[in-house]
Amino acid sequence: MDQEALIKQWIMSDPDRLEALTIAAAQELPGWCLAAGFVRNLVWDKLHDVSASTPLNDIDLIYFDSNDISVSRDREIEQRLRGVSTFPWSVKNQARMHERNRDYPYTSTEDAMSFWVEVETAVGAALDDSGEVIIVAPFGVKPLFDYTITLNPKRPKRTDFEARVYNKRWLQTWPKLVVNA
Repeated sequence: MDQEALIKQWIMSDPDRLEALTIAAAQELPGWCLAAGFVRNLVWDKLHDVSASTPLNDIDLIYFDSNDISVSRDREIEQRLRGVSTFPWSVKNQARMHERNRDYPYTSTEDAMSFWVEVETAVGAALDDSGEVIIVAPFGVKPLFDYTITLNPKRPKRTDFEARVYNKRWLQTWPKLVVNA
């Protein structure tokens, strides 16, 4: 089984992740996916034979809508999500994230993800109209299976990268990982 199909199978077998995807899909946001730790942590847990999933401190729902880039819209979506679930939602419209990062405007969710600090974090999952899991991964999914944490060459912020590795305690949680900076 290829790695992307394996990730899809793992997600479909995880009731919490499947529920989060279903709730997110109901928001009908353009170019949406659940990204970052939502997929990354699942894969690293599986590679490390973790019996109980590592808790998600947030579920990153990202989307791309250049028609309304207001922070207030993201807060409204978060409130709506918290009204139907207890998941720790974090919603961000990627159409405005270029401003925070001082980049040229992004063209899509996947383009925005391609500027994230670590390559392995830039993987997301969504549901298509028929309820099938789709993977959004500007760098592909192979890096997740390489036991690495890799500084993104498009976002070479070594200080930010090192702080994230340290603060998120990835090497303590998944000790087989190697920093690839």
